[in-house]
Amino acid sequence: MEQGKVFFPARLVPYLAHEEVRSLPPERLRELTIRHLYQFLLSTTHLETRIVNRAAELIATGQSGLDLCERVRLDAFKVYCDEGYHALYSLDLAEQVSAATGIPVPPCDYGALVSRIMELGHRLLPGEPRLAALLQVVVFETLITAVINEVPADPSVVGTVREMMRDHARDEGRHHRFFGAFLHELWAQLDTSLRTPAALAMPALMTGCLSWDVEPVRGSLRLAGLDEQAIERVVRDCYLDPQADDRKRQICHATVRLCASAGLLAVPGAEEEFAVHGLLEDGTWHAS
Repeated sequence: MEQGKVFFPARLVPYLAHEEVRSLPPERLRELTIRHLYQFLLSTTHLETRIVNRAAELIATGQSGLDLCERVRLDAFKVYCDEGYHALYSLDLAEQVSAATGIPVPPCDYGALVSRIMELGHRLLPGEPRLAALLQVVVFETLITAVINEVPADPSVVGTVREMMRDHARDEGRHHRFFGAFLHELWAQLDTSLRTPAALAMPALMTGCLSWDVEPVRGSLRLAGLDEQAIERVVRDCYLDPQADDRKRQICHATVRLCASAGLLAVPGAEEEFAVHGLLEDGTWHAS
């Protein structure tokens, strides 16, 4: 390990400043940050392969149901290759960190959130699995995440982690542009009978993506020595806070703006649905 460097910034671990956690010994706090990195990395392997590449394959192989030019299909294949590499690199980096620190990766289901998101798509758009997959990938690839944007610029983080995050952030910038353009094309070609259900489903798809999987968090806090009551207080305060709408709007702002520009918010009832999910600052959309 590079002298004095950390594997993950403490400020990006939501629960590290909680009163139940901050009094733990420094070594336990360090282990918590490393296990938080594991959760990010291994969740990424599921997200990239099961959500992003599922849809990228539909687009690349001409199975999206849309009339797309060859360039778009080739770009989708590039996304597919990028995301496969991100999944591979994430898994490999977790193993490298574990070997270097002696802190094992806990045996959790790091894909539980992805499974819930896929089930949400089936529930919101019954009988339209292809459309659900395409909308979900637009959401995932256009949300703004702090981790891959902040870690590369943090000199306190070990170089290998910073470089991986930097490469990931660069690729995600291209993917954001690709899927932003793709949503416009999807909306232009979407059957009019599907526009209302698609527009009304988007806010729930967006907020569903922001629900952090708390089971690995519980397991990590348990390994750090907290009892079950303390663990539930930490989870409640840090992940189930109903006052988190400001952060939610910040993360989703680019995706909401994209939906507005593509025409989804013009569907009757769509703006109200976005407001119900806390995605509009004062209950209405204002371009900015």
